[in-house]
Amino acid sequence: MNKLILVRHSEPKIEPKVRANRWHLSARGRDRCIGLAQRLAAHAPDIMLSSTEPKARETAEIAADTLGILVAVAEGLHEHERKSAPYVSAQQFRAAVEGLFARPDELVHGEETADQARERFGGAIKSVLDNHQEANVAVVAHGTVISLFVGAVAGIDGLALWERIGMPSYIVLSRPGFELLEIVESI
Repeated sequence: MNKLILVRHSEPKIEPKVRANRWHLSARGRDRCIGLAQRLAAHAPDIMLSSTEPKARETAEIAADTLGILVAVAEGLHEHERKSAPYVSAQQFRAAVEGLFARPDELVHGEETADQARERFGGAIKSVLDNHQEANVAVVAHGTVISLFVGAVAGIDGLALWERIGMPSYIVLSRPGFELLEIVESI
């Protein structure tokens, strides 16, 4: 059985004046990628793919280098589109994400509905898996899109999952059926 390992990126350096999709990893975030790689080794990933966002790309590069596997960037794996959303408090952000999950077909936060983000991310995952059919594939992406996708394919509460997974964390699904095998909430 092959696996799909969905990895939430490590801890970014938060810069309120910079859009979140341009954030890089913090020093602590870079350090935590080594522990992430050590935990991922048990699942024997053959390749690691990443979203285009710096924090995900850096997570993938450090972990893949530690594991001695190839890393590549793939389109469509980025976070829920919210470039127009200003930096807000943690409480305000949580309320916005709650609204996104509660009304997935409505544009409640940013430029994409939850359904649109899940469909885009799911299409990117399908493409990645089609290109790596006989591999254990690790994909480094983002909390909201991972939670939307896993919630849909595994039939679990996506918002509750989003609340549980830290930076970094990962979720292991079987291939091709997407049976939920493991959730590692924090490294």
